[in-house]
Amino acid sequence: MTATVTARTRLHSLPLAALGTCLLSFAAFWVAQRAAHVTMLDLSVYRAEGATALAGGDLYAMRATSANLPMTYPPFAALLFTPLTLVGVPEMRTLATLGNLLLLVALVHLSLRLVASGGPAALRRGGAFWTRPGAALWLAAVLVWCEPVWQTFRYGQINLLMAVAVLWDLTRRADSRWAGVGIGLATAVKLTPGLFVVLLLVVGVARARSDGWAPWRNEWLRRAVRATAAFLVVTVVSALVLPYDSRRFWTEMIFETGRVGRTEETANQSLSGVLARLLHTTDPGVWWMAAAALVGLAGLAVAVLAALHGDRPVAVVACAVTALLVSPISWSHHWVWCVPALILLATRVRPVWTAGTALVFGSFALWWVPHAPAPVRLELHQNGWQMLLSGLYTLLGLALLGVFAVWVARAGGGRFGAGRAQAFANE
Repeated sequence: MTATVTARTRLHSLPLAALGTCLLSFAAFWVAQRAAHVTMLDLSVYRAEGATALAGGDLYAMRATSANLPMTYPPFAALLFTPLTLVGVPEMRTLATLGNLLLLVALVHLSLRLVASGGPAALRRGGAFWTRPGAALWLAAVLVWCEPVWQTFRYGQINLLMAVAVLWDLTRRADSRWAGVGIGLATAVKLTPGLFVVLLLVVGVARARSDGWAPWRNEWLRRAVRATAAFLVVTVVSALVLPYDSRRFWTEMIFETGRVGRTEETANQSLSGVLARLLHTTDPGVWWMAAAALVGLAGLAVAVLAALHGDRPVAVVACAVTALLVSPISWSHHWVWCVPALILLATRVRPVWTAGTALVFGSFALWWVPHAPAPVRLELHQNGWQMLLSGLYTLLGLALLGVFAVWVARAGGGRFGAGRAQAFANE
């Protein structure tokens, strides 16, 4: 009798409505992607990179797909992609779609865990909803339709995997032996997550100076050390397996940002892309370097201060946004960090502001402007309104950093201070 009651209780506790809605939304999304004839171009490039590594070919001389695309990641990525050669292309695309759908749910779950890390005081709006079992499924059913997520599936990109690896690290318990490894591995695949290592290191050093130098009692330093160690280990192993390609990447390819794509393209939602379109040039040069340095320092400062004040969600999202803004190329699909950003805003600000932010990411507005593949350069001839639309993510990112700076200034060391950090440590 007791077992029957327990089984019924567990059945009733399952978020069946949320699960059903999520599955329906994902099914509709899958149909819409197929109707749009998505090619998963980048996934095919990844497969070609894995095949080239297995064949002992020159990774950075390789070109793949009808778009003649080169490899742009470090050599470790090619080793990571070798399993893609074990299945056919149709099966690979199906598995990639299913995998990305699961990663989206994981990203939403980790984002909820992140925003709840400060305890009840952090969840100013809709507090009960964020802790319900089906919250991640309800949100995933909606967020799958955001433009960055759509484009990630369209190209078969690994953005969701990178974001999950970073958030998995930053939502682990302070005493976790693995916290930091995910960030290190993500940085070894794509260099931009390396800014999180800088964040961990700076916060760790600042904590050590104020609390006394005890590195292995300092969770931020421990994570920074593990992240650096993980990055170095896989990078050295990659150099042993692929010595020629490793030497070429770290001495030549890393400086050739033009291999990634055209700076002025509408899809480039970084400071460099906006400045290129604004100045009607393919190379914003010193203007971009100055803007990137200024925004990079300011954004990192906001993230560090938020972390020192115990506001980990703001620190993480601010660091992610800063990395996207200062990177030479941040394609629109790199902005899957809109998922934790939207969830953070939904717990802190009025619904109208969250809805406005969601509209930016869900409207596909940046594609309403004239754009075309190379060699046509329509982006260099945009008018004022068109430049505004094609720079929406960048402008929103700058606005978010401004809002976070105000929050940090108001918080000081008080209401979002030590209590929130202790709540996370004791989770």
